[in-house]
Amino acid sequence: MQSVGFRRTLLAFAGALAMLSLASPASAGMEEALKALQAGDVATADKELAVLVKERDPRAQFFAGLYIYGNPESKLYDPAKATPLLLDAAERGYVPAMLPVAGAYAEGKGVAKNAFEAYKWVAIAERWHAPVAPQAVDQLARELQPDEIEKAKAAAAAYTFKTK
Repeated sequence: MQSVGFRRTLLAFAGALAMLSLASPASAGMEEALKALQAGDVATADKELAVLVKERDPRAQFFAGLYIYGNPESKLYDPAKATPLLLDAAERGYVPAMLPVAGAYAEGKGVAKNAFEAYKWVAIAERWHAPVAPQAVDQLARELQPDEIEKAKAAAAAYTFKTK
């Protein structure tokens, strides 16, 4: 059974996706995937997103990574598949993927647990105006030494997105 928060998040993304769709084949695949996710049909959503994920569409990577492979309620839950998709999208500048990547590093889901990388991704997300909870920053900061925090901030400030 899907949680209320999960459904609300999907509904919010549905509105955003509706604005993005311009009748292109990619948009049609995204729309069908979102409809399938809303219906709880992760297998169909996965199938609809597969082509777009293969083409490294960051939106498709985000949806597949977060809702298909990264959601413990999903039948296809697999952090080892989720995190690389989210990381690739984040590394290429897709802001919505940045905080889930930070969370993956913070919890060690799909990647080795690494507070430095988690803090760096939170700082990158903040730089690009993602809504970051101050509590998350504080919690990560407690796991690092002051010099590590400064290095993570510097790494975030110097980070350049991949173009390929």
